[in-house]
Amino acid sequence: MQTIRSYTQSVSAIMTLVMILSSMWAIPASASIVGTGELLTEQRADVDRAALMGMLEREDVKNTLASMGVGEKEVQDRIQSLTPAELADFQQQLAEAPTGEGVVGIIVLFLLVFIITDMLCATNIFPFINCIR
Repeated sequence: MQTIRSYTQSVSAIMTLVMILSSMWAIPASASIVGTGELLTEQRADVDRAALMGMLEREDVKNTLASMGVGEKEVQDRIQSLTPAELADFQQQLAEAPTGEGVVGIIVLFLLVFIITDMLCATNIFPFINCIR
């Protein structure tokens, strides 16, 4: 029993020394307050990057990049290197730029209105549509 105590005391002394030495070399952690604005800017930048990466998947964008001689990997690297301010500015420019995506929706809407008015006998634009009266 006495030998076990002597081993236990020596092992505990060594473990205490190891714990003291390891805690002396530990780097103290530091934390600072992160503002809501900073956090939102960072998250918005991630969303903008994801949106731009999604645009690169479209065939018309790929064809345009290929015709300009720009590789898709180069564009992806450039998007990843943009700062949050540059991303926000680019997204604003994209939002203000005229696009042709809304034109298709307007054309379909007008076609539906004309078909309905033809069915109600208000107009006679399409000869293949019969009046419902």
